Amino acid sequence: MAYSKILIAYFSRRGNNYVNGRIMNLPIGNTEVIAKKIHELTGGDMFEIKTVKTYPEDYTETTEVAKEEKWQNARPELANKLDDISSYDVIFLGYPNWWGTMPMAVFTFLESYDFAGKTIVPFCTHEGSGMGSSERDIKKLCPNAKVLPGLAIRGSNVNKADKDVADWLKRLDLMP
Repeated sequence: MAYSKILIAYFSRRGNNYVNGRIMNLPIGNTEVIAKKIHELTGGDMFEIKTVKTYPEDYTETTEVAKEEKWQNARPELANKLDDISSYDVIFLGYPNWWGTMPMAVFTFLESYDFAGKTIVPFCTHEGSGMGSSERDIKKLCPNAKVLPGLAIRGSNVNKADKDVADWLKRLDLMP
């Protein structure tokens, strides 16, 4: 692999989540599960995108907050910051699909750094809506970055997604 430094930045929500048509309490969010699989295969540095204001514990309440944020084109304040993104060549960017795209906190993250000349590799978890418009949205927010084809994993399948993740990384020539 020709890349010197990899970052795996992800937004994930533990707690009440929609899985296979019902609400389940997840000790680790689905996107974090996939981020850890990518970490195991690439050795990249991990960074969890967190908001200052936490989302409600209740799944339905969270979906309403997420919908409101999207309609308002909100930029939720982030609770943590990367010291320096300049040393990273490849940024894996993970998130759940909320209302057809990334959570607005991921928009905040993308607008907080200069991704010019970097390669962004999106991955998302969902329960049927795939990548939605997120790849297009990333390209709009980061016009000077190269955005590779993303991977969408159904949330209910994250624990059995090892082969899907490895095959995707091989296809993109991102396996060490």
